[in-house]
Amino acid sequence: MKTYKDLSPSLRTIMTPGPVEVDPRVLRSMSYPILGQFDPEFTELMNETMEMLRDVFQTNNQWAFPIDGTSRSGIEAVLVSIIEPGDKVLVPIYGRFGHLLVEISERCGAEVAIIEQEWGTVFDPIDIVTAIEREKPTIVAMVHGETSTGCIQKLDGIGAACREVDALLVVDAVATIGGVPVKTDEWGLDAVIGGTQKCLSVPSGMSPITYNDRVEARVQRRKTIERGLREKGSPVAIGKTVASNYFDLGMLQDYWSPKRLNHHTEATTMLYALREGLRLVLQEGLEERFLRHKRHESALVAGLQAMGLTLFGDPLCKLPVVTCIRIPSGVDGEAVRSMLLNSFGIEIASSFGPLKGQIWRIGTMGFSCNQKNVLHVLGALEATLHWYGVDVSVGKALQAALAVYALDGEG
Repeated sequence: MKTYKDLSPSLRTIMTPGPVEVDPRVLRSMSYPILGQFDPEFTELMNETMEMLRDVFQTNNQWAFPIDGTSRSGIEAVLVSIIEPGDKVLVPIYGRFGHLLVEISERCGAEVAIIEQEWGTVFDPIDIVTAIEREKPTIVAMVHGETSTGCIQKLDGIGAACREVDALLVVDAVATIGGVPVKTDEWGLDAVIGGTQKCLSVPSGMSPITYNDRVEARVQRRKTIERGLREKGSPVAIGKTVASNYFDLGMLQDYWSPKRLNHHTEATTMLYALREGLRLVLQEGLEERFLRHKRHESALVAGLQAMGLTLFGDPLCKLPVVTCIRIPSGVDGEAVRSMLLNSFGIEIASSFGPLKGQIWRIGTMGFSCNQKNVLHVLGALEATLHWYGVDVSVGKALQAALAVYALDGEG
C-alpha cells in the first residue's frame, strides 16, 4: 500500500496579490477546539465577527457576515440573490474580474450592458455616471481594485447616480478591504464583497459581505424557507425564488440573526481565523493600516524603478497593494519566477488574458506587507535578472527602498 509523508509545506515569502502570508496568531486560532454551531459561546463569536466587519467595511449596515467559500462565493451570493431574470445589470470592465461579474450576471438571467476600458487604466467616474443615466440598470456591479491590472477605480458619485435611477450598486472589494479605504456608507455602496486571503491576511475560505436595507428589501421579496424547515405561516417568495440554496441571502440572514435558523454547518475554524484577523486589523487601526500599505508600496516602487524596471499601468490609478511590472524584452518571465521560488523561496505572480506573459505582479498585502519582505523581493529579483543577463542597475534597488524607509523613520 502506498504511504504518504508527513505534511510539511515549505516556508515561502509570498508576494502575490493573494493568497498572502498569514499572521501566526491567526494560524494559532485555527487550532482551537471545535464548538457546535449553536453553542452560545460560538454564536457570540459570530456576533462579534459581525460587529468587527461593520467597522472594517465602515458601515452601520445590520447585515455584515461571511459567506463560507472563497471570495467568488460572496460575489455569487450577492448577485444570485438580487438578480432576477430580465434585470438589466451594468458592468464597467477594466480587467479580468469585471468579466467575472458579467459571467455571473448572465448565468443569473440578467440582460448585461457593459462599458470597457483598456487594461491598465480605469474609468473617469463621470463616464460611469453617464452610462448609468443612459442604461437605467437595475444593478450596477463593478470592481474596486483589479488585481489583474494593479488598478483601483474611484467610486466618486457613482452611488448617488445609482440612487437617481433606483439602481443597486454592488462593489467587489475583495482586493481592497483591509488594505485601502472602503467607505461603504459614505460612498453609497449598497452591497460590498470582500475576501479573506488578501489584505485581511486570513486563509482563503470565507468571503465577508455587507449590504444595506435597499438590498435587503430585494432579498426579502424573494425570501423563502427551506422545505425541511418550514412551519405553518412561513414566508412565501413574492419574486422569483433564488436559484441557489447555499447562496440564498434570505436564508443566510435567518442563520446569522437571533433566529439561528439552521442553514448549513458553519466553517468553525475559518470563523475563528476571520474573527482573529479582523481583531488584528482593528487593533492596528484602519488609518494606520492604510498608511502601512502605502509606505511599503512606495519603497517597493522606488526599488523597482531604481533597478531600471518599468511599471505597467497608469500611475494615477495604481492600486496601492499590487504593483505590476513589465517583463523586460527577451526575458522568460516564468524562468524568473521559478528561480525566485526555488532559489529564494519567494513567490510573485504572473498574469492572464491579454497580459499573459507581459507583466509580473507583486502584492504588498496584509501580513506580507512589511519591510523585510520588500527588501527580500527587491534583492532577489535584482540578482535573478542579473543572472539571466538583464541590464539592471545593480545595487541601487535596495538603496532606493532603504531611503524611503529612512524618510519614514523605518530604516
